[in-house]
Amino acid sequence: MNWLKRKDQWADQRALPASETDSTQPSHSENHPSPGVTQTLNPDYLRSRQKLYRQLIQRLDLPTLHALDLQTLRSDLRRLIAQMLQESPYPLNQQELELVAVDVEHEVLGLGPLERLLADPTVSDILVNRPDQVYVERSGRLELTPARFDDHRHILRVIERIVSKMGRRIDESSPMVDARLGDGSRVNAIIPPLAVDGPVLSIRKFPSRPMSVDDLLRAGSLTPEMAHLLAAMVRAKLNILIAGGTGTGKTTTLNVLSSFIPANERIVTIEDAAELQLQQPHVIRLETRPPNAESRGEVTQRALVRNALRMRPDRIILGEVRGEETFDMLQAMNTGHEGSMATVHANSPRDALMRLENMMALANVPMNSRAVRQQMASALTAVVQIQRYSDGRRRVVSLCEITGMEGDVLTTQEIFRFDRTGVNAQGVVLGQFRATGIRPQFQDRLEAYGQTVPADIYDPTCIYHTGPSGQLESGLH
Repeated sequence: MNWLKRKDQWADQRALPASETDSTQPSHSENHPSPGVTQTLNPDYLRSRQKLYRQLIQRLDLPTLHALDLQTLRSDLRRLIAQMLQESPYPLNQQELELVAVDVEHEVLGLGPLERLLADPTVSDILVNRPDQVYVERSGRLELTPARFDDHRHILRVIERIVSKMGRRIDESSPMVDARLGDGSRVNAIIPPLAVDGPVLSIRKFPSRPMSVDDLLRAGSLTPEMAHLLAAMVRAKLNILIAGGTGTGKTTTLNVLSSFIPANERIVTIEDAAELQLQQPHVIRLETRPPNAESRGEVTQRALVRNALRMRPDRIILGEVRGEETFDMLQAMNTGHEGSMATVHANSPRDALMRLENMMALANVPMNSRAVRQQMASALTAVVQIQRYSDGRRRVVSLCEITGMEGDVLTTQEIFRFDRTGVNAQGVVLGQFRATGIRPQFQDRLEAYGQTVPADIYDPTCIYHTGPSGQLESGLH
């Protein structure tokens, strides 16, 4: 291990640079399941972890580390940690000694206390509020974990390690940042002076395997008839808007719907932080860029939408519309880029359309309200509304068609809906999916594109109930 330091010059360094700290490497936890996540970390354990980490950093020669491959580095690091644990006594039992060795390895090569949570497939969100308060979301519900940071500087070090890899920064002059991990997991961080009680970190994890429509069916998020119709709508190149609140699964649903796009089409995706996991071979991913320290170099979603129009896309997919790019998105949908999709924050299909109208005004284009609504009616075909309920389950609560204009009002009609009926003793939200009995106006287009949708799919007497565990029971007539 010729990478041990001969001098004490690196005592204040923060482990490895970003190029060596890809937290998405599966080997980070390949030999270490997460037994310590469920344990309470006692003060002796936290002090021992901090002491061992500091001593380890003093003995590392970081410039030499860059020449080593990750597997060799990890193997040598483990031997050094084991040696250090033998040289100095620590007030820990054997299990805690094994855990602290893994924690220190994670601290040097990964994201410290977050590594075990990132490796846990049952965790969908990680929320760091302060050093001694780390929450996770499992099955749609928040749980407090025993994971602990040493102090606020420790949280900040992890945040800087994440954002530096993307070429972004976070400091007092720019105290908010959006970023992502290598697997597409979304990261948001905010620090003082905006975060009053210290740095706050939020991570929305992405599954290693993209969810499929079968996963949504098993979860009871929609019915087979709804899935069949949505697949036909995507293949028939209808423009679809996916609406929902925070954490309802808009991006997941967009990923699932995009899986129905034929493999021979050229797709351009545009996002603030790249999250979409499209499986087609011909995908171009674009990502916005925030301004630099001199407030220059910003690239907005609107600029990327305009540029995408010159890239010969068959479809344009926006991760989320939230501003002036709405105008250019609708223009693209109206000028030959059919089959495009986007998401928007809204609590109902009607609210989603109102939000789009308000965001159109941000483009500073001289159009009256009627002209704006006419453009929306011409561009958009349907709104898919998603909601997360108190039991943590996400459901498609409405599939709504935009039918046109009556006077100055956008008209819509609901094709499918979910009606909530109650909550059982286990806290599972009960309800039923049903069709409204309305045949959509786009049915003829589906048939013109060779998509077979049986007429009985719209039968309002076919009802799916949510069972005691939240799963769907068979359709009943």
